Amino acid sequence: MARLRSDFWVSAYLRQRAVAGVAAVLRRRGAAEAGAIFIKVDRLDGTARLFGPAPPDLESQSPGRQFALMLEADPLAVEDRMARELRFDSDLWLIEVEDRSGDPAL
Repeated sequence: MARLRSDFWVSAYLRQRAVAGVAAVLRRRGAAEAGAIFIKVDRLDGTARLFGPAPPDLESQSPGRQFALMLEADPLAVEDRMARELRFDSDLWLIEVEDRSGDPAL
């Protein structure tokens, strides 16, 4: 089964967050077909969480995108991590979500 294009996935995710009444914005547009997707969740209390592509797991070949928590820290530390990721991969997508619970709803 082919994986959903990044631009379609991001569009659907942003729509789903809007329907749930959660503020989410696209901060960086990446490669439409296969750009890595990162989601920063700002808890609005001085902490943030960063989710990114999960490492491939040979035992779990589930379809769809898998995400893993990469960092939980203050928002500036998360921004520094994203700056490093951008130097490594300029085709990535970045979505920012504001949610006090810290739930990315992935």
